[in-house]
Amino acid sequence: MSRTALLVVAKSPVPGLVKTRMCPPATPAEAARIAAASLLDTIDAVRDTARARPVLALSGDLDAAVGGVELRDALRGWTVLGQRGDGFPARLAAAHLDTAAAHPGLPVVQIGMDTPQVTPDLLTEACAALDDADAALGPAEDGGWWAIGFRDPAVASVLGSVPTSRPDTGARTLAALRTAGLRVALLPELTDVDRMGDAVRVAGSVPGSRFSASLPAAHL
Repeated sequence: MSRTALLVVAKSPVPGLVKTRMCPPATPAEAARIAAASLLDTIDAVRDTARARPVLALSGDLDAAVGGVELRDALRGWTVLGQRGDGFPARLAAAHLDTAAAHPGLPVVQIGMDTPQVTPDLLTEACAALDDADAALGPAEDGGWWAIGFRDPAVASVLGSVPTSRPDTGARTLAALRTAGLRVALLPELTDVDRMGDAVRVAGSVPGSRFSASLPAAHL
């Protein structure tokens, strides 16, 4: 497996601005604590992935975030970029291009902060897929995707035309990749944590994690 830029696209866990689909039953403060734990567990998995150059493309202010000090400590040694672009699809495409500019010549694999159950082994599999394919796509249970990678990050421009947060986002993304003539490797399906029911199910698969500990007992 070649060295790979491993990109996390995330939103700062600020109460009222993150994981709003969990509210109710969670309060905005509880949702932000869950988001912070999810991001910290994701950062750990990326840090422990062999031959990965860790990158974070962040929206929002860590100074206002739950767990902001711990997040800053965890991100030491990372390349931290701001998100840019009009709308989330454009920000995704720009994050790939900005990562490529920061780490020229490396393929880029991108994940979000919604899969705290991700492991270094899964991330290694995603990176290694680009040895034999032009792109890699990890489908999500809700019809979206949890990971996407490009051997040539410039090709990530196709993401700018695919609407997100839809039950057919994953299918549309796969179709766009194939229409662009890319050979696509499919990764294992994971559950995105968007609502409290998702969080409870995922927490059960990662006992002892920050994420599992962040869920209020009243919602388990």
